[in-house]
Amino acid sequence: MTISDLQKKIMELKAEKQITVLAHSYQSAPILEIADYTGDSFRLSQVAAEDKNKTCIVCGVHFMAETVKLLSPEKEVILAHPGAGCPMAEQFTVEDILKLKRVYPNHTVVAYVNTTAELKTLADVCVTSSSAVKICEAIPSDKILFIPDCNLGAYTAKMVPEKEIVTVKGGCPVHAAITLDEALKAKKEHPGAKLLVHPECIPSVTALADFAGSTAAIMNYARNSDSKEFIICTENSIAEHLQYELPDKDFYILSSRLICPDMKATTLMDVYNALIGKGGVRIEMSKDTIKSASVCINRMLEIGQ
Repeated sequence: MTISDLQKKIMELKAEKQITVLAHSYQSAPILEIADYTGDSFRLSQVAAEDKNKTCIVCGVHFMAETVKLLSPEKEVILAHPGAGCPMAEQFTVEDILKLKRVYPNHTVVAYVNTTAELKTLADVCVTSSSAVKICEAIPSDKILFIPDCNLGAYTAKMVPEKEIVTVKGGCPVHAAITLDEALKAKKEHPGAKLLVHPECIPSVTALADFAGSTAAIMNYARNSDSKEFIICTENSIAEHLQYELPDKDFYILSSRLICPDMKATTLMDVYNALIGKGGVRIEMSKDTIKSASVCINRMLEIGQ
């Protein structure tokens, strides 16, 4: 069976079974082509909550599927590839965060959405990479414990200097591995290109950026900019997707190492097998976990509005 044959079969099965497929922007182009919705992780959970279908297949990683379940507890949520995790989301345990809360008892716990549902139960408010600055500015507390990404935390602290923002040594191993030398080399090789950086990168790299923001914000910047050349400092698939969408512009990857193996684990066959009931993993959470973990998400939505 060819890729196009498989895509056609998936489209037929989706319609027949009334199943919605959600795909994060870091997924491959063949998967994005069969998805009902694509985008950043939290936005996918929001559109899933508004969608009429009662079953969702998530092409992404485990915490993303959990977040879909948190916003749509009545729906059946299936992660297409059972082993697709996120090192950042899973690098701290509940006990780790409880210890930090004892060290910083007067700090508001701000959790990046890239955390497990268990860790969200310990947070006061959740943030996305696009809302972190706004949320931290808006919350009443002037003392914040930011988990788990120290680089996004550092970026937020720079943008909100009036508050004390404590970070922990955690984050995305893919983004954090990019060095200042690599960023400088890319700018030298493409002197006319705009450098677009995800704030999960280390502060010295983010400081070089012409624009820093979430994946969706990076893509929108490239779409709306009058510039014709861009260096993409986030997962390499974004440069590929933008090149398809905007063929009159040029997109350069910053490093061949900017590849998320967990995102790349999901295949079209994983989606097909999930659709026919032979693959994927159903997301299960207790009512108590859903209730507790939803508090910080609801708080984010309240502040964001």
